Amino acid sequence: MSELDQYDYELPRHLIAQQPVPTRVDARLLVVDRRRQTLVHHHIRDLPEILRPGDCLVLNDTQVVPARLLGRRDSTGGHWEGLFLEVGEGGLWRILCKARGRLAPNETIRLTNAQGQDDIQLRLCVKQADGSWIVSPESEEETFALLERVGRVPLPHYIRKGEMDEADRRQYQTVYARWPGAVAAPTAGLHFSESLLRRLEEDRVVLCPLTLHTGAGTFRPIAAPRLAEHKMHAEWGMIRQEVADRILQCRAAGGRVVAVGTTSVRLLETAAADGTLKQFTGYTDLFIRPPFPFHVVDALLTNFHLPRTTLLVLVRTFGGDALITRAYAEAVREGYRFYSYGDAMLIL
Repeated sequence: MSELDQYDYELPRHLIAQQPVPTRVDARLLVVDRRRQTLVHHHIRDLPEILRPGDCLVLNDTQVVPARLLGRRDSTGGHWEGLFLEVGEGGLWRILCKARGRLAPNETIRLTNAQGQDDIQLRLCVKQADGSWIVSPESEEETFALLERVGRVPLPHYIRKGEMDEADRRQYQTVYARWPGAVAAPTAGLHFSESLLRRLEEDRVVLCPLTLHTGAGTFRPIAAPRLAEHKMHAEWGMIRQEVADRILQCRAAGGRVVAVGTTSVRLLETAAADGTLKQFTGYTDLFIRPPFPFHVVDALLTNFHLPRTTLLVLVRTFGGDALITRAYAEAVREGYRFYSYGDAMLIL
């Protein structure tokens, strides 16, 4: 068995959630206690009884943009599909795209908006070494306003083959999303409602926002046979100094730092690489794999992840191989819903 084979598991297809539960807080929650080595079944709505006053809940307030693009090649009329990644200098976009036949610099694409009508043109400029393209949108509109019109929700392929319903514009977004830039949702955060967050604050749980723009590489399976050989994708993030101070104060007073999602873990541990949490702005390509010294995170709320991915490696590194393997087997046996629109686990 290779090192990567240890991060594989069998999942019945019917357990891959195609829609979220009607009420966010009704998602199931498997509480995994590392000290007691126990698994206990709850729901997200039970968090006020599970968390303690003084705990710090760290939330990724990135906003998913309608990054999936559809259109046709002006030169051939053929179908074209793209994924917006980021906007750079001069309003140029970096995107991934595919079409039948070879795409060429200076070629133009006519985008189709969400109503199925022809919309703006994109001009392909330069193909990058990683396969992405730098493109110029033929429009003076602000990027994220433009994407709201021409883009679709970038659902992962395992949800309805990536085809969105109109409801996904609301459902594939956290209620506290603030800063646009993600092309995948920080899915552990999808379970929170505004009323649950208010209730947690009333119970003196401290809410601390950070921002990590989840990128297209987040779901990508590890291809290298050894974890040390995997090239981790980079994502942009920011932790403000006042937030870092608040987290440190909670910890000093005996509260636990509860990271909501693997994105929050990666950014917190990046910002505390020297052992002390501090403000951070920039890109992180941190790959959390064994052995890893966690400096900040005491507990993790996370969804159930795809096999052979960096997300599963992170969760197993944090929770322990044997216990998390047990937890996944229990979740399958009990019919938990998996992946982006699925249920969650809280590792204490």
